[in-house]
Amino acid sequence: MTHTRTPDAIDGRLFRDVLGNFPTSVVAITTTDAEERPHGMVVGTFTSVSLEPPLVSFLADRSSMTLRTIRTAGRFCANALAGNQERLSRKLAGGPAQERFADTTWRTSPLGSPVLDGIVAWVDCAVEQVVEIGDHLLVVGRVRDLRVESLKTPLLFFRGGYGDYMSSAGQLLDSLVGWHEIGR
Repeated sequence: MTHTRTPDAIDGRLFRDVLGNFPTSVVAITTTDAEERPHGMVVGTFTSVSLEPPLVSFLADRSSMTLRTIRTAGRFCANALAGNQERLSRKLAGGPAQERFADTTWRTSPLGSPVLDGIVAWVDCAVEQVVEIGDHLLVVGRVRDLRVESLKTPLLFFRGGYGDYMSSAGQLLDSLVGWHEIGR
């Protein structure tokens, strides 16, 4: 017999631990303020929503200052970080807002948001809708332009750590079939 839990009975730590087994892409969401200063944050929730019209979305914590800037600007650019950009991800995810773009090179997207150097791809969007969901806001963007920048592998977040597609996939496969034990 399978026991199901009611939503209120789900422990927050268990929720995070289990969902940590779902690999997510690491995406830097960027914009600029009225003075054209860059702002950014990192999300693991970027996804396509619709082909017609072309829509994408991401989730952001209600308290995010970058989200406030995005809502004011009415636009954002989603930058798919490359496997070698963990340091940039950490800086955009947790550094002081005024230091997140220090020593970071970027150019302006067609709508005016930062496109970071060295990324895999970018999607330039106008904010279409913002929906309150739990303790987050779902931001839906209408795609205005997009481009693949390189054939690099993407940066992923899996089980609480960073990796790129090839190394993360290899580690997971090795552990599943026991190859990490061969030759030891």
